[in-house]
Amino acid sequence: MDAPAANQSQTACQQWTDQNGWSTPSTQGPPYNPLPSFQHLNLGSPSDQCPSYANLQPSNQPPPFQHPNQGYQKNCDISSPPNNSHYNALYKASHVSHKSPSTAPHANAANQSPTFILSNANQSPHISTMVPPASHGKHVPPSSLPLENQGPQPSILQPMSPLSLHSPYKTTPPPSQPPFTQQSVLNGPQSPQQNNLPGSLPSTGQSPLSAPPWDGRGGYNASHVSPSSPIQQQPQWTLSSHCRGTMYESVPEAAVHPYRGSSQDGNTMALSPSSESRYGLDPNLLPSAVKVMAEDRSEWEGKTFVSEPGSPLPPLATTSCIIEDRGNVSPCVIRSTTSWVPCESQTALLSHLPLGALVTPLAKQAPGERPLSICSELECVRGCGECGASMCSAVGWQDCGQRFYCPFCGELNEVPWQHYQPTKGVEGVRVDRDSRPELSMGSYEILHSQKDEPAVLLIAVDVSASALRGGHLDFVTQQIHTLLTSLNREDVAAQSDTRVGLITYDSRIHLYDLSPALSRPHMLVVMDTEDLQLPVREGLLVSIKDCIDSIDSVLQLIPSFSPECDDSSGLPVELPVKAALTILQAMRCPGKLLLFHTAPLREGAHTHCSSGFFGSNKPQSIFQPSEPAVSLAKECVSQGCGVHLFVLSQQDVGGAWPGHVPYLTGGALYTYNHLQGEMDRERFSTDLRRTVETETGYKAQLSIYVSKDLRVSGCYGLFVPGPRPSRVTLATLDWRTTLAVELTHTRALDEKRGVALQVVVTYSSPTGDRRTRVHTLTLRCSRHLLDTFRHCQAQTLLAFYCKKMYCAALERPLQELREELQTEVTEALACYRKHCSSASVSTGQLVLPQYLRALPVYINSLRKSEVLLPGLRSSVHQRLQLRCQVVSMDTGATASHFYPLLLPLPLSADSASDANPPSLAEAVRCSAASLEPSGLYLLNGPLALLLWVGSHIPTHTLVQLFNASCFSSLPSGETKLPALDNPLSTGIRSFIDMLNSQAPYARKLWVVKQGDGCEEALQRHLVEDKSPNGGASYADFLYHVHVNSVRLLQ
Repeated sequence: MDAPAANQSQTACQQWTDQNGWSTPSTQGPPYNPLPSFQHLNLGSPSDQCPSYANLQPSNQPPPFQHPNQGYQKNCDISSPPNNSHYNALYKASHVSHKSPSTAPHANAANQSPTFILSNANQSPHISTMVPPASHGKHVPPSSLPLENQGPQPSILQPMSPLSLHSPYKTTPPPSQPPFTQQSVLNGPQSPQQNNLPGSLPSTGQSPLSAPPWDGRGGYNASHVSPSSPIQQQPQWTLSSHCRGTMYESVPEAAVHPYRGSSQDGNTMALSPSSESRYGLDPNLLPSAVKVMAEDRSEWEGKTFVSEPGSPLPPLATTSCIIEDRGNVSPCVIRSTTSWVPCESQTALLSHLPLGALVTPLAKQAPGERPLSICSELECVRGCGECGASMCSAVGWQDCGQRFYCPFCGELNEVPWQHYQPTKGVEGVRVDRDSRPELSMGSYEILHSQKDEPAVLLIAVDVSASALRGGHLDFVTQQIHTLLTSLNREDVAAQSDTRVGLITYDSRIHLYDLSPALSRPHMLVVMDTEDLQLPVREGLLVSIKDCIDSIDSVLQLIPSFSPECDDSSGLPVELPVKAALTILQAMRCPGKLLLFHTAPLREGAHTHCSSGFFGSNKPQSIFQPSEPAVSLAKECVSQGCGVHLFVLSQQDVGGAWPGHVPYLTGGALYTYNHLQGEMDRERFSTDLRRTVETETGYKAQLSIYVSKDLRVSGCYGLFVPGPRPSRVTLATLDWRTTLAVELTHTRALDEKRGVALQVVVTYSSPTGDRRTRVHTLTLRCSRHLLDTFRHCQAQTLLAFYCKKMYCAALERPLQELREELQTEVTEALACYRKHCSSASVSTGQLVLPQYLRALPVYINSLRKSEVLLPGLRSSVHQRLQLRCQVVSMDTGATASHFYPLLLPLPLSADSASDANPPSLAEAVRCSAASLEPSGLYLLNGPLALLLWVGSHIPTHTLVQLFNASCFSSLPSGETKLPALDNPLSTGIRSFIDMLNSQAPYARKLWVVKQGDGCEEALQRHLVEDKSPNGGASYADFLYHVHVNSVRLLQ
């Protein structure tokens, strides 16, 4: 499905790599040794599939290392043991070497880089003085990365016999091959000998590879190697003779199901999921995203982060804390990809880190935070008259407050006499700074004097033959009545004044006159759907308190309608959207459209033109909306109409996908299967209630201002693109709506002035008030790469890359996007290794910036997501909806989606009491190796909630939680936990309800039994393992990133 890049080289190497699942850019050049000093990098053969790497973990192994601070290097080797009888692997704290003056643009000689290094201690263990004194004398846990099936090592790297493409174990005599050759496909189809590998290697002159014994001293004990031992004992990563000179290799994906192997007779056999590395790396010793989040929670949870100019890195988006605004916007509203912006464009390009920000304009304040300050339009000090930016705390005052310097365009502006106040000194701050939010706060809101029409609520119900036969209209109309009744409350006067309209449709449009003066509502049938004309205007939109009885009478009659037309060919969902849009345009008001559709979906009448998917010579993507859908979305955006589509029936796979218009207008698509099950009905009720109760802004205009030496080069999110990326028009937006903004240098930045970024969103409230919310972020500038790397966070980069790549999927091949992701992270780590890390780091050491330790696992999870790497069981509709759901997420939800929390649950009633509920801090690595057969685990993500039950779970846990007597009688699949009267059941159900209340979408609970067929649903979310769609494991991806980053420096 993924089309190759247009300029892709078609060489012999490319033909071979395509057959084996690789996509490797080839460059011509002389043969060379990419890793001359890589003799300590122990690489297992592709056939090196040992039963379990848990065999390398003895029972007395110390716990993972907990670093005491963030200002030192942690050394842990990715290489094999050196050639001596005993060695110790430990975390070595050492200073970062200062760069020479010649490297001043790329390294900060006055600072030390917090760096995560995986290394091998080739000398006697010692602890640097940078480690706190409290850690001296304590047992240091092992940190080397032992390779599975690791055998004795030769003391000198010798030329390796090349490996045949047809059999990875058959050697050939020529010794003149380059020392690096691609051997086989990562997670790809293998030979029968590979798939059925016994405990030892086949008889090719190689000795069996075994794990080194544990010596109990924080490392592994390796014995001496005889000089005559064959080199085949240690297979090496070698480049193909066809690909000599290649500097970069992408991680290959498998072409078949990674959990399927081929037996010798050709039949498939099931293989258990595994997080084992093909190259022998122990995944448990790799940098852990769970540990990074736990460290951040321990530092910030329950505390207050002061957001002011020059403040340190903010807490992670997954950490709950209180934000205090002291002149800089909250990180919940704007998160910059780096807090220190490179001064030079060349430095920014060299770092290969994106320069931009994630913007959530209407983000909610957390409990305990100060409410957003509001000022009237007449009292607020006006902003820049040149560029249009609003007043903020970053302006510079001159001439005792008579003029101010705009930090965005650099122009001087006169202050109107009505708003003049003197400053403290000639160029100080104004004396009234603390009393004016526009001068002292990072975020504030302006209330305009003008008012728009209040927003309305339109309800459209499908009454075609398919809907009437489905048997679910009774439940749907009952839920609509319950919703409107809850809005018609005396204690909520604003909601009871909301105007409501009702539409039913089949192949025609049925409008209803709900005027209170009428004794009963009147149905108005519109036959001409091509050119919709409203027969009347009065009575189509009436306040809830005046029409609740009329709507109730119509809702009771809808299930008893008689079908009047044949809908076997399907109904276009655009028909009720156009009808609702006509009503809103006639009344000149914005609103929400709740559309309940059942009939088979059919594309509009004009989609057969040459602009279709197969009717154009221009390359098309399955994610691209049709031109009629984009045109209809533009009309909705201009009117402020947000479409929320509830598809109540299972649609055909080959039918039209109706989600483009809802997501482009700030709405959403919800799908159900005729609402037959209890869980589907509960999910429908939750989705309907959240859709109506969510605070929404209408007809929003978003403007982005940045310092004059930068420009906005891109904006990514769910909206209809306009001519300028710095100006975005949205039909509706809520507190979860998040956009990604990309910035580019136009000239060198002034290190003293810094950078200012302002986001201004003007919108209408549900009551018609016109408001403008202003957010301003100030950042520092630096000429040193070290400052840029040490002020980045992996979760922010993940969310930025996700929105950018998922939006680029509309026009670019997916394989090209996966390669770009790997290239960016590889070159970024190579840049950090060259310019910011210690000069004593060897090629066998993995070097990561302190706050980017989790970036490889995040990027790998993004690369192998269903959107960029479709699986065998993923339909086009599922991928289309998944893409839109993820693009609309904020930073915290995006991080939780690509790395879900795997939480061990208590097994006894005592530990599930209200005083000790399960904690998010107890999460384990998202890998199958973390699942104990006697345990109970809950996987929590924004779109998924799965409960994994081990086969050896205690019987009393099954009885108290599931009311099941044994494991075999426990049902799997979509399940609702029974309400049992015991502390264990009450505590876990309360914990699940709390997680569901925080999720952006209503979720169904899946119970997954160990060894059951439903386990594949869980395997898709275990992001550190090989995924069912063929994605590489975290260990293998990290290995390739490390190897490629080292090759770039040779």
